[in-house]
Amino acid sequence: MIIPLLVSLFVEIFSTVSKDYKDASASLGATRWQTSRFIVLRKALPGIIAAIVLAISRAFGETLAVLMVCGNVINIPRNLFEGCYPLPALIANNYGEMLSLPLYESALMFAALVLFVIIFIFNLLSRILLQEVEKQFKL
Repeated sequence: MIIPLLVSLFVEIFSTVSKDYKDASASLGATRWQTSRFIVLRKALPGIIAAIVLAISRAFGETLAVLMVCGNVINIPRNLFEGCYPLPALIANNYGEMLSLPLYESALMFAALVLFVIIFIFNLLSRILLQEVEKQFKL
């Protein structure tokens, strides 16, 4: 689900690495592997981390994919491979059936708020990690 997004972002990230860096590395006698490992990956690492965070954040909220993958079973799973009922599935399945009950609508909006807070905290922690990586890998 997230691999096509990651691949397209990685292509863009690796194409932004300046040709001057690659040429300078080659002129100093580095092999193509050394240039890729020490120059291209080092320069592109913050972008790679940002792409992974973006793809995972997108996967958190993918409602239909979550519905199909998790099994849409209303129970608490006992192991990792058992069906479950995640928050996006709860919101998608029950939003049309609210029957204008204020308490039911409030419960679904609270579930949406909880999902938003989880994604926000994940993005905040990822942003802090990304800033630390950018400080370490300055060229």
